[in-house]
Amino acid sequence: MKKYILLPVFLTSILLFVTVIIVAQGKTAVILKSKVPATIEVIQFHSEHRCVTCIKIEELTRETLKSYPTVPFLLVNVDDKKNEKIAMQFEAAGTALFLYNPKSKNKQDISDMAFMNAGDKTKFMKELIKKIEAFQ
Repeated sequence: MKKYILLPVFLTSILLFVTVIIVAQGKTAVILKSKVPATIEVIQFHSEHRCVTCIKIEELTRETLKSYPTVPFLLVNVDDKKNEKIAMQFEAAGTALFLYNPKSKNKQDISDMAFMNAGDKTKFMKELIKKIEAFQ
C-alpha cells in the first residue's frame, strides 16, 4: 500500500522539478536575447478591416518580441485619421511590417517576409529575429 502512496508523490516531485528547470531556461533565453538596442521599434500597419494573415502577423510578431522586452511594438490603423502622418511617412496604405529606428530615422520594410512566413510560426519567428538582430 505504501508503494501506491509514494508513487504519485514521487512523480509529482519529478514533474515539478522538470517544470522549474524549463521555466528557468526560458527566462535565461529572454535575458540573453534582450541585447537589442531600445532604439529599434517594430511597427505594423493595418487597415480597418483586417484579414486572417494580418492578424496572424500581429500575433507572431508579438510572440517573437517577448524575447525582446526593450523593443516596442506599435499597431497602427492606417484608416484612422489620427494616424495619417505616420502612414504617409512609411507609405503604408494597408498591412505592412517595419523595423524602425526613431533616432536615425532608418526603416526597413519586412512585409514580404511577414506575408511569406505567416503560415509557418517557426520560420516567421526565426526570420524576424534575424531581421531584428541585423537592423541598425
